Amino acid sequence: MAESSNWTHLHAQLHRTLLHRQILPSNQRLLVAVSGGQDSLCLLKLLLDLQPKWGWNLAIAHCDHRWRSDSQSNATHVENLAKNWGISYYLQTAFSIPKTEAEARQWRYQALTEIAIARNSPYIVTGHTASDRAETLLYNLIRGSGADGLSALTWKRPIADFRLPILDFRLDNSQENRNFEISADFKLSNQNENSQSKIQNLKSKIYLVRPLLEITRSQTGQFCQDQKLPIWEDSTNQDLKYARNRIRSELLPYLETHFNPKAQQAIAQTAELLRADVEYLELAASDVLQRAISPIADNEAVKFQLPVKLNRPILRAAPLALQRRAMRQLLQQILPSAPSFDSVEKLTNLIAAPNRSQTDPFPGGAIARVENPWIILDI
Repeated sequence: MAESSNWTHLHAQLHRTLLHRQILPSNQRLLVAVSGGQDSLCLLKLLLDLQPKWGWNLAIAHCDHRWRSDSQSNATHVENLAKNWGISYYLQTAFSIPKTEAEARQWRYQALTEIAIARNSPYIVTGHTASDRAETLLYNLIRGSGADGLSALTWKRPIADFRLPILDFRLDNSQENRNFEISADFKLSNQNENSQSKIQNLKSKIYLVRPLLEITRSQTGQFCQDQKLPIWEDSTNQDLKYARNRIRSELLPYLETHFNPKAQQAIAQTAELLRADVEYLELAASDVLQRAISPIADNEAVKFQLPVKLNRPILRAAPLALQRRAMRQLLQQILPSAPSFDSVEKLTNLIAAPNRSQTDPFPGGAIARVENPWIILDI
């Protein structure tokens, strides 16, 4: 076990956050994602020090993207840290190197979910901070995102966006392998319907939790310095070819110097306010959609399978914001990929369009047309 440390301001802040938000219940198995950087080390040390109060069973997961020449040494560094602190360690190494940040993020969450399933850990905990939240809001704002993108990085969400195969992890409930290593190709394949169904049931019980969203990166850095934690510096964080690094190294410091010295906290607070608005709007839009949609087969079990029809008078009575969200929720269910802004708009426009209007094909081939008083969506 780690040596006891002084109870710091961050210990107290995290303890209060967990009591208030109820995002990490006591006596649970937690899988902590540890890169070796200051944010994840700060998170791990805080959780380890709070463990006697909460009764958690902690384990470390490290994901090696193989992006850097020192990535294997980085993984060994985290493994040694786990050994020194007496914590189970799990390594996932990519066979194929992700080509973009988005691909790396998708693979990383796939890898973490696989390990959580193998270890029977219902919670994956990451070290995202208020600084990350501010950077994400600015990044998405520049890209033209709506409120959903601006409020990204939530405190807790179920992981339900990934398609994973069943893997033989050689783990059981009686003994944990402290040096467990998985090697997984970035492109997961060879899945059958039975394994897909099994994974969906397992995933529904796994949550991604970010308990440091009120703590800034400067605070985690100071904590690591005070606690003498061995930070592994990631050289890619200084590479300005990545937009997020330019936001971190250039834009946010400029905003703090010339506009608001607490810009990170203020922007992160805006994301928190928007998140509550988004959650309310999503619920209201879901209610509108449920009242408007009618399966042509009159079978509730296939309500979100083509063909479907939408009651235009019900949709017209709703505000435009709810119309758009309802149409996006529908398209998320029936399109093969996430719906674009243009796809949502062209379906929304049919709510008030003349009779016999129709769209060009959506991804996957579906077409929507107006047959008063309905919008019919079919292949």
